[in-house]
Amino acid sequence: MAVLKAFKGVRPVENKAKEVASRPYDVLNCAEARKEASGLPYSFLHVVKPEIDLPDNINPYSDEVYKKGKANFLKMMDDGIMCQDQYDHLYVYQLTMDGQTQTGLVGCCAIDDYFNNVIKKHELTRPDKEDDRKNHVRTGAMNAEPVFFSYKAKEEVDAIINNITKAAPDYNFTARDDIQHKLWVVGNEDTIEKLVILFRGIESIYVADGHHRTAAAALVGKELREANPNHNGSEHYNYFMAVMFPDNQLKIIDYNRVVKDLNGLSKDEFLNKLNASFDITNHGSSTFKPSKLHEFGMYLDGEWYEMQAKAGTYNDADPIA
Repeated sequence: MAVLKAFKGVRPVENKAKEVASRPYDVLNCAEARKEASGLPYSFLHVVKPEIDLPDNINPYSDEVYKKGKANFLKMMDDGIMCQDQYDHLYVYQLTMDGQTQTGLVGCCAIDDYFNNVIKKHELTRPDKEDDRKNHVRTGAMNAEPVFFSYKAKEEVDAIINNITKAAPDYNFTARDDIQHKLWVVGNEDTIEKLVILFRGIESIYVADGHHRTAAAALVGKELREANPNHNGSEHYNYFMAVMFPDNQLKIIDYNRVVKDLNGLSKDEFLNKLNASFDITNHGSSTFKPSKLHEFGMYLDGEWYEMQAKAGTYNDADPIA
């Protein structure tokens, strides 16, 4: 049973949304983020990657960085760029990239669902990255970016969301990376209640992206819970922001990695070692893209290879293996 909770979102005024919108904190290094935020004083990169506003030699994990992020956020509030909703809402979020459109629901999930495994993980987390996001949550007292969850599509939820999107969106802009963003603010109490009840019938939610941010929100929430002698379960720290897309809206895209060298091996030696774990087919100059589980494409020395993982080299029962 998944918990969905409405909340008082903090969002940009409509005519500043495109300027505020930024890419996630972990897809840019500091130099790239500085360049991307140049001339954009209200880019959210100043909040999620605040080292761009500090000297080049700053330790990105220092207290000064997290405090700068909070200060930048408060300035955006003071300047009237960001405003908090007066009442609890849910939000329908739609993005379109390269012709693919997906529509999901923004709300709060419960940290208890993280600990009781209603929220399913498929990655191990690194303590250093966890600590970074925990410090960001502690210092800023906010979830600056929603985590990306998925769930098995439910017809009743789809119908409600489809009906909401028939109206004009409250936000509609195309960002600098050519991704179109639309957002509908859901304030109708009956609609919110229906969605909350329907989510109680969803058995599991799956982390698509944001394992470290999810862990950070849950662990900081647990810390605050244990430190509060008057804890009653209604406090904000018991929840964290997520955008949840049904599985029928999602498309798995390429996840590519570049290997700089073969560690002293020749091409033939490298391929021979791969043969121990993969069935390999040479496709020559014809591009090969994987289309199913346990299948990989590799480009090496001007040629494309199809690689099928051999039985026994993986454990289908383990989502992390």
